[in-house]
Amino acid sequence: MVAKSYISSLFGKSPIRPLQEHMAGVYEGITHLVPLVQAMNHKDEAAVVAAHQKIVASEHAADVMKKALRHHLPRSLFMPMDRRDLLDVLLMQDKIINLAKDVAGLIVGRKMVLDTTLQEPFLQFTMRCTDAVKQALEIINELDDLLESGFRGREVGHVEAMIQTLDKIENETDQMQAKLRQQLFSLEDSLRPTDVMFTYRLIDWMGNVADDAQRVGSRLQLMLAN
Repeated sequence: MVAKSYISSLFGKSPIRPLQEHMAGVYEGITHLVPLVQAMNHKDEAAVVAAHQKIVASEHAADVMKKALRHHLPRSLFMPMDRRDLLDVLLMQDKIINLAKDVAGLIVGRKMVLDTTLQEPFLQFTMRCTDAVKQALEIINELDDLLESGFRGREVGHVEAMIQTLDKIENETDQMQAKLRQQLFSLEDSLRPTDVMFTYRLIDWMGNVADDAQRVGSRLQLMLAN
């Protein structure tokens, strides 16, 4: 009953506000990736566990919001936006926080420690991936103005520029990811095979955080085009 009244109150103000609330929750969880990596670099197990727990809590909260939104989103929306589009964006947002949970679980479960030469580059990589999610959140928060403009006019140009910025950030994370993989490749002979395998996985999963943030922007760009 509480969830239903909560969702009803959200829809009373804006049909896309729950989507924005969900993305805000996703980003809140993503912000804990940086302290998670910092704690890993400093071999601070207690801080690693604490960051992991915060990410898990954020993922759980986002999952509750996702389910409530899917169940209570009206079948017919009186706006220039299809219900299926909203649900597609919701699922893309949800993938982002799920990835963060996977990253944190891998670091905790494997008690991972990166080679010292990888620590600072990986931290910078994590920060830039976080930037991508923040940019996706800012784009989602523009949906109110887009709706008011009927997906026309200056607001469309403004959002398209924001999407281009997101694309640029994601491209930077791709370059950083490639460099990290090259560095790891050069270290393979000096590391345990299992450490090499899971470090590649960690790099890839972190990169997927930025990739999925970029997909949110691409989906909105497609909506603008339609």
